[in-house]
Order: sequence, then C-alpha cells, then structure tokens
Amino acid sequence: MPMKFQFTITPTVGGETAEGAAEEEVPVYDLVIIGGGAAGLTAAIYAGRARLKTLVLAGPLPGGQPANTDIVENFPGFPEGISGSELTQRFRSQAERFGAQVVLDAVTEVDFSARPFTIRTYGATYRAQAVIIATGAVPRRLGVPGEAEFFGRGVSACATCDGFFYQDKKVVVVGGGDSAIAEGLFLTRFAREVIVVHRRDRLRAAPLHQERAFANPKMHFVWDSVVEEILGEQTVTGVRVRNVKTGETSVIEADGVFVYVGMEPKTEIFAGQVELDEAGYIVTDKHQRTSTPGVFAAGDVQDPDYRQVVIAAGSGAVAAIEAERFLAEETRPTQTQPPV
Repeated sequence: MPMKFQFTITPTVGGETAEGAAEEEVPVYDLVIIGGGAAGLTAAIYAGRARLKTLVLAGPLPGGQPANTDIVENFPGFPEGISGSELTQRFRSQAERFGAQVVLDAVTEVDFSARPFTIRTYGATYRAQAVIIATGAVPRRLGVPGEAEFFGRGVSACATCDGFFYQDKKVVVVGGGDSAIAEGLFLTRFAREVIVVHRRDRLRAAPLHQERAFANPKMHFVWDSVVEEILGEQTVTGVRVRNVKTGETSVIEADGVFVYVGMEPKTEIFAGQVELDEAGYIVTDKHQRTSTPGVFAAGDVQDPDYRQVVIAAGSGAVAAIEAERFLAEETRPTQTQPPV
C-alpha cells in the first residue's frame, strides 16, 4: 500500500474540497511542477524568481535519474565533477530559497480539462493555473524470463544503489550506451569482473566512457548478443545469451545483472490529457508547450534523444519562463481602440 504523506498548506483560493477533507479548501497555485529532477527543480528556481506561487510534487524520492548517478562530470561549473545526489540537492535548496514549496508526494491523477487544473496525489489534492510536467523516464526492462522474479534479488537498474552488495562478485551489465558503461565502470569498484553484453559489435557510449571501459582490466565484452533469460534459484546465478549473428546460445555465470537498455517516459497518468507520441513521450513545441494550453513539459519526459542533466535543466528553465508568460498574458488588460 503506498505511503501517505500529510502536509500543512494554507490555501490561497477556494475550490473543490480534497478527498477525505470535505471542509478544507483545495489549495490553488500559480504553477504546479510534477517531478523533482533537474528539469522540475530548475523550473522551480525560475518560477520562484518570477514570484509565482509554486509547488513541486517531487515524488517520494526526489532528484530523478541524476540522483542515482555516482558522479556528474559534464554539468557546467563543476570541473572536478559532483555526485548526482549532491547536485540535485543543490537544485532543491536553490528552488526553496526562491520560495518554491517541495512536497515529497507522488501524483496519481490529473485533470487538465478545465482551469484551474486538478492534480491529485496520495496525500492531497491541488489546483494550478499552469502545470509543468517533468516526471522524467525510467529504465526499460528486458522483458525476459527471470527478470521480474529476480528484480531486487540479483537484478537491478541502479549500480549506485546496489553495487556495494557485489563485493568481489561477477556481474553482467546489459547495454552499450552511456548509462551502461558509466554504471559498469562504477561496478568495477566492487565486483571482481564486469561483463558487458551488447547487441551490437560496438558501443554507443561517449568516447571518454569507451576509453575508460576498454582500459579497465575488470571489464570484458560479449558482442552481438542479447540476454534471453535470467537464471537463478533464490538469487541470480547467470544469464542465457544468444548471438544475434550466429544464433548460438550460451550461459554466462554471474551473481548479478544490471539492465541499461534505454528509458521509458513516465507518462501513464497523462494519456488523454496531453498529446503523446508513439513511444509515449509528451509532444512539445520549442517553447515546451504541450497540446493543452497552460500545460508545459520539460526534461526526459519529452526528450527521447539526449537525456543529459544540462539539457533537462535548460528545458525546465524554458518551461518556467513560458508558464510565467502564459499567466501574465491572462492578467494583461485587454487593449481597446480609443473612442473617436
């Protein structure tokens, strides 16, 4: 059963009553930001500086994907690198400094059919004159036998979270992009051997990651191969792989499997509320506007191509600026022709 959070919030405008609190008014904000990663928190910084009454619904574990990253080396201003958790905590502190309210609760339902928009969470109901969706994306699963059964018992998608448990063990990393190689390199701090299984004959990761991976004596590569099954009893004991060129199958013994085969946008609750593309990403224009006026989107939830912290942060800034302009336009007096 999901954990419920309770908050003390003074509503500014009357509205429909929250579920379970019939006598209380539903708080109405200028802007509600759904998501507490780089995009959402950057949007909150800009919105707070614009003096918008801003609420960030950050979910139970704020920070997004960067919070699970061991070190971020490509965010401007940190030449020595910075841990992902510290970077996102700095985002949050800066947003709160400018007045944004950050609530650790997850959104369960939205209604964008009329303004003010309605946003429901496990703990409360809120209203907003404008919304920024910044829910990000989550690692895609392989969808093979054994994956679901052993998730949390040898299967993981977060080396930073679980790498410590593989001291002097052998692990498999599935994937060949930046996440797979960066997390694989992190695992070499603990594991005695890291085997990267990739469906192509070359990596897609950035050249710097590739150089480090090929130079690391603990990392080995199985090319042109896909995982067809994760094997185990109480915990993982290995993976069955198939060579996509020859069709041959083999078993790799391993104590753990880390999966990095792409991302899926967290957009389930927005279906029917804003336009989504075939892959489930929110469709936006260059101003981060969605198909619903007053609703904007930023970060990985609308960007299937780059998935970079700096790009997510930039799109969050754009979304907040455009939300402020949208709200200002509504309050601007209507221009009329002077009498003749």
